[in-house]
Formats: sequence, C-alpha cells, structure tokens
Amino acid sequence: MISSVAVLAYDGMSTFGLGVTAEIFGCDRSSEGLPTYEYTITAAVPSVIRTDVGLPITVEAGLDRLAAADLGVVVCWDQTRELPPATVLEALRTITERGGRVLSQCTGAFVLAAAGLLDGRRATTHWKWADELASRYPSIDVDPRVLYVDEGSVITSAGTAAGIDACLHLVRLEHGTAVANAVARRMVVPPHRDGGQAQYVPVVVDEANNPASLAAVHQWTLEHLREPITVDDLAARALMSPRNFARQFTARTGTTPHQWLIGQRLARAKELLEHSDSSVEQIATECGLTPLMLRRHFARRYQTTPQAYRRTFSQARAAGRAG
Repeated sequence: MISSVAVLAYDGMSTFGLGVTAEIFGCDRSSEGLPTYEYTITAAVPSVIRTDVGLPITVEAGLDRLAAADLGVVVCWDQTRELPPATVLEALRTITERGGRVLSQCTGAFVLAAAGLLDGRRATTHWKWADELASRYPSIDVDPRVLYVDEGSVITSAGTAAGIDACLHLVRLEHGTAVANAVARRMVVPPHRDGGQAQYVPVVVDEANNPASLAAVHQWTLEHLREPITVDDLAARALMSPRNFARQFTARTGTTPHQWLIGQRLARAKELLEHSDSSVEQIATECGLTPLMLRRHFARRYQTTPQAYRRTFSQARAAGRAG
C-alpha cells in the first residue's frame, strides 16, 4: 500500500504537473474519510527551483527521500535530448527494486526510459513526442493512442491532463472505485475517461447549450444504467443517425459508444461491490447486465471475478478504518 509519495523537481518543471500530484496526493482529506500520504517534493540538489512559469519553490528534500518513497513521480521533462543526472536515475531504479512504483507524466517518460525502467515494456507519452521516444529507445513498445499505461511497477501517462487519469487510476487500484470517485469529485474531474489521446481532437460545434449534446447523453445514460440501452437509443437522444453518432462519439472520446457503455456499467458494478451487500445477481441487474455478462466483462477487463474484487476492496476498506 502506498503511504509516501515523492515528486522529482527541477528547474523548468511543469507547474500544472506538480499541481496535479499535490492535489491528488498532497492534500489532507482525512476528515472526509479519504486516504492521506506523506507527500514530498525532492530535487537532485535541494534549493529554490523555478517552474516553467517562473514560480519559485523551495525544495528541501534530496534524492534520498525520492529513493525511499513508495511512489516516485516524474512530471514533464522538456529537455528530452538531455539525460537526467545519474543520481536521479539511480534513485528511480531504487524505488522499483524496493517494490515501489514510479509514475511519469507526459515527457517524464524519457526520464524513466533513461533509467532503463521501460525496457521491454509498453509505455506512452504525449503524442507529439511519441515518435522521438520510440526512436531513441527502440526496446520500448510506445503506444501513442492511450491516456496511460500501467505496467505494474511503472506507470506512464500522456499529456499532463492524462497525469490526472493515471494518478486516479493508481488511487483506484489502491483503495477502490468509490475512493477514486470521491477524490475526482472533489477535483471536479471525471473519475475515469475511456478512450485515448483522440480526446485532444478539437470540437468544432459548440454543444454547451444543446440539450442533445454528447455531455447530456452521457449524463442521461449514467442515470439509466439499469435499463436496456442500445447505441441506437443513444443516437436518438443525440438527434443523430446511429452511424453519425458513433463517428462523432468516437472522435470526441476515443472509444466506441458500446465500449463506453460497458465501462460505465462496470464502474457502477465495482462501486456497488465495494459498498453494498447486494448479491452479484442483484448488482448485475442494477447495472443493466446479466450475471453471466457481468462475470465475463470482469474477467476480460480486470482479470478477476466480481466476488474476488469485492473481497479485495472490502478488506482494503476494513484495513483503512482500522488504521
């Protein structure tokens, strides 16, 4: 279980990237029953560093704190052609050797790659630098389509906003869906975005005041998950043909309406498994699935069963209450 988080700081680091880590791991939300972490900003040479917008930050902790953390985070590393100090790379390797995790945002993947932590693994980075990462480190399976890649001890994410997705994913792994959803709700961000980097594609039509916008369709779907819903139903609510709806939905979200709908049903199922005593059969019905399809989807997406998932996260909640 992650209890300590250390972020690597350097001159010119991303203010937004640092803010993401501070918001998710640095805020004390114990009064709300949410987990807290020992959060530290570290540097190769502790000093006053300036972020990409010139904001000065006093960093007092060195790389010993980074190496000792359960989770080490590397935000954007803009000088992709420059190798980080050897001491930084050694500290990151030490984290994984001790059984901890490392997480990169955007071009921070270049730092993990330089440390050899991505060799033979699948990874991602911002689409703009994906070709460079693949060219410089051919042993890495670079996937520019996804928001983040979880390879166990190493997690890489795309642009800095995708760092939010990756961090919330890690919170979800550690504490379950309900806790990740609660943190996301406090941040006013989606607890999980399906799809990939296709979500950066500009939306030309202003849908803000259109009740049939995709956002309105999303919200309606979440309120009616118990009901049988087809893609044709969603298209009708969006006042589009099924073909046009599927095309626009995929362009905006990076996933198909069918896969998105399954994802929402499973997210609801995980929340009910964690926080209710309902049977798997009752939960399947509540989420608009048959018990058989719920079990199949869990096996395909999570490599586990609903009952095993419930046991894991009910124990995690009990441990959290005891602590």
